[in-house]
Amino acid sequence: MCACVVLVVGLVAAVNLAVPMLAASALHPSAATLVWIVDTYVIVFACLVIPGGAAGDRFGRKGVLLAGLGLVAAGALLSAVAPDVVLLLAGRALTGLGAAAVLPNSLAVLLHAVPAHRKPATIATWASMTGIGGVVGNVGGGVVLAGGSWRWLFAAAVPVALVEAALVARIAPVSARHDRRLDPVAAVLLVGASVALLVGIVQGPEAGWGSAVVVIGFAAAAVLFTAWVLRELKSEHPLLDPRLFRISGLRSACLGMTAVFFGMFALFYVNASFLQYAKGFGVLGTGLGIIPLTVPIILGGRHAGPLSRRIGLDTTVALAFAFVGGGLLGLSTSDIQTPYAVYAAWLVVTGIGVTLALPTLSGVIAGSLPPSQAGVGTGLQATTREFGSALGVAVIGTVLTAKFAEALPSEARGAHTVAEAVARAGHAPDVVTAFVSGADAGLRVVGIAVLVLGAFVVAESRVSRRAG
Repeated sequence: MCACVVLVVGLVAAVNLAVPMLAASALHPSAATLVWIVDTYVIVFACLVIPGGAAGDRFGRKGVLLAGLGLVAAGALLSAVAPDVVLLLAGRALTGLGAAAVLPNSLAVLLHAVPAHRKPATIATWASMTGIGGVVGNVGGGVVLAGGSWRWLFAAAVPVALVEAALVARIAPVSARHDRRLDPVAAVLLVGASVALLVGIVQGPEAGWGSAVVVIGFAAAAVLFTAWVLRELKSEHPLLDPRLFRISGLRSACLGMTAVFFGMFALFYVNASFLQYAKGFGVLGTGLGIIPLTVPIILGGRHAGPLSRRIGLDTTVALAFAFVGGGLLGLSTSDIQTPYAVYAAWLVVTGIGVTLALPTLSGVIAGSLPPSQAGVGTGLQATTREFGSALGVAVIGTVLTAKFAEALPSEARGAHTVAEAVARAGHAPDVVTAFVSGADAGLRVVGIAVLVLGAFVVAESRVSRRAG
C-alpha cells in the first residue's frame, strides 16, 4: 500500500523535471500548455479523491484500488506514446483518475488489514509516504529522464503500476462493502469548477486578462462552485459536506494545508527549470537538487508534535508559515551567480516550515471531526493538498510567463518558453536571464501569498479559540 502511495504522489513531483524537455520537444507546447500538462493530473486527482474513496466503500476497496492502478498504467502509457498535446493531456487526466482511486483505498485496505492497536502507527507510516513520494519522484524521475526523453518518465510508470497491481491482487484482503451513495454530478461540478478557475489563471498572460476565455473561465468557476455547493447541501449523503467548513478550526487548517502545498509545488515547478536553465544541472542533478528541502522533513517530523504542545498551536503555525514564506522569498533572490549552497540553504529554511506545518495542520483537521468521519478527514486532507499543488503551479506559471515575456530581448519578443525564445534570439544568456527574472518574480508573489494566508490562518484560529 505504501508503494502505491509513493507512485501516485511521486508522479506529481516528477513531471516538473520534464518541463524543459517538453518545452523543447516536437510537441511545441506553449507556456500555458506546459502548466496544463503538469496540472491536469493534479486537479483530477484532487477533485476525485473523495469520490474515489466513496467508490471503494460501495464497490469494494480492493477492486477499486486495482482499477485505479490499471488506469494509472493506461494513462501513463497514453502519455508516453501521445503524438500531440491533446492526447498527452487525455493521458494525464486518465492517470489522475486512477490516482484518485488509489490514494484513499490504499489506506482503507491497510486499516482493514491491521488490528486495532496497530492502526495509529499504520496511519502515520502511510501519511509519511506522501513526503517520501515527493523525494522518490524527484530522484527517480531524474534517473529516468537522464535517458534523454520525457516519454521515458511516463513509460517507466507503466510497469511499476502493473507490478503493484499484481501484488495488491495477491496480498491485499477483501473488505466488506458499504452502501455509500455516489453522486457523479457533484463530482463533475467540482472538477468543472476547478478546471474553469485554472483556465482563467493560466490563460491570462497569453490571452489577456480581459479576454473572453479568461472572463468566461472565472465566471464559469463561480457558477459551477455555487452549483456544487447547492447540490451537496441538498444531498442526504454528500461526498463533501460544505457545512463542515463552519468548524473554524477545520476551515483554517484546510486553508493552511492548501497554502503550504501552494508554496511547495510552485517551488517544485520553478526549481526544476531554474536548476537546469540557470545552473546548468542535468535532470538527475536537478532531481537531487531538491533534497535539502526534505532533510528537515525526514529528520524533524517526529519533533513537530512535541514542539507544538510546548509552544502552542498558533505559535507553531505562525513559525511554519514564516519559514515557508521566508524561504520562498529568499529563493526569489537567486540568480545565475548565486552559489548552489546558498540556494540549498533557503530550501532547508522552506523545509523547516513544511516540517512544522504538515503534522500540525493534519492533527487539527483530524481532531476537528468525530472518529466516524475519519475517512472524510483523510479525503479532505488529500483534496486540499492536491488542490493547493495545482493552484501553486498555475499561479507561478502565470507570473513567470508574464515577467519572462516582458524581460526578453527585442528579437525574442512574443515567445512564451525558453526553447521558443532561444530559437528566435539565437543567444541563450539573455533568454536565461529573462527566465530567472520571471522565476524570481513568481517566487516573490507566491512567498508573499503564503505569508498573507498564514497570517489569516493564525488570526482565524485565535479568534475562534477566544469565541469558543
